[in-house]
Amino acid sequence: MASRDTDLSARFGDLVRRGGAKAIVGGALACVVLGWLLTKAVGDFGQFVTVTLNGITLAALFFVVASGFTLIFGLMRTINMAHGSLYLLGGYLAFEMQESWFAEETGFQLTIGQGSDVEYGLFGWLVPLILAALAMGVLGVIIYQVLLSWNQGQELRQALITIALVIILADQMLAHFGGIAKDIKAPASWPTSVNLPLLDGSIGFFRLTIVLGSALLIGGLLWWMVKRTRFGLITRAGVDDRDMVAALGIKIPLVFAGAFFIGSFLAGFGGVLGGTMLSLQPGQDTAFLLNSLIVVIIGGMGSLTGAAVGALALGLVQAYAGAFLTFGGTDLTNYSILLTFGLVVAVLAVRPYGLFGRPA
Repeated sequence: MASRDTDLSARFGDLVRRGGAKAIVGGALACVVLGWLLTKAVGDFGQFVTVTLNGITLAALFFVVASGFTLIFGLMRTINMAHGSLYLLGGYLAFEMQESWFAEETGFQLTIGQGSDVEYGLFGWLVPLILAALAMGVLGVIIYQVLLSWNQGQELRQALITIALVIILADQMLAHFGGIAKDIKAPASWPTSVNLPLLDGSIGFFRLTIVLGSALLIGGLLWWMVKRTRFGLITRAGVDDRDMVAALGIKIPLVFAGAFFIGSFLAGFGGVLGGTMLSLQPGQDTAFLLNSLIVVIIGGMGSLTGAAVGALALGLVQAYAGAFLTFGGTDLTNYSILLTFGLVVAVLAVRPYGLFGRPA
């Protein structure tokens, strides 16, 4: 009997030495979280499902923005701290175009009503979306060519340059667009919400269909581009061995500029979706940059699958914490940001390179 106990102790010690303690702690923490969520689901199942759907659609918005950041930072190893600024500026440009072109008597006039009661048609939302995203793509290429291409591989210098750009853009956007929150209006022909009859609730139509559908479509297209096209192959090879790829006659700067265009385009695209789903206001540039960093850290650098999982985890944590974080009848939702960083710490404690990341 004593020898058996000794053998079990030796096995447990070996498990701990091989990192099993992290898995045990992580599993115990996951069980606690799942148990907590189960109590919330049993208490009010309809509210729980509504909050879950809100978290999933918020995660979809995070993924749209973070997928571009993953392409630039995770895949190209280029530091662009102005990615959140492109998100906010793209949303502001779409708002200005919608207000200037479609709310007045112009050739694009597709509105009904006056002032705050103006209702926009499909083109009143779609045209600003496309033009703002394209403008952010072009601006991203300019940033890359002028500020980043000549110091490839110098991460600290790239970070400092783009942080200075963030400050400049934030000041200029505040001066031009003001500090009041602005909303991009969805087409009036779209319903405002989708009823959930079995759950006695509803969720926003735009969140559930347009944002979630865009995230799924973008995720599929990016995976196909990176894994199945010559462009994706060249981009990945150029990051690993730029000189060798250039020796084959391939113009690496042009390929990298194309990748930067796509990443910046997605930032602007996400800004229009976010401005319609949430709002546009000062501070969202840094907030979405932070969210993108968290998604990439959780998922692992250069992994689109990791970005999707990281965005889903972040969106659900923010939604659940914002709705259910209470203790002893005290509302603690103001401290929900702590759970976000707790998520990052928990993942890195078990997987230092992220869930799907690998050592560089």
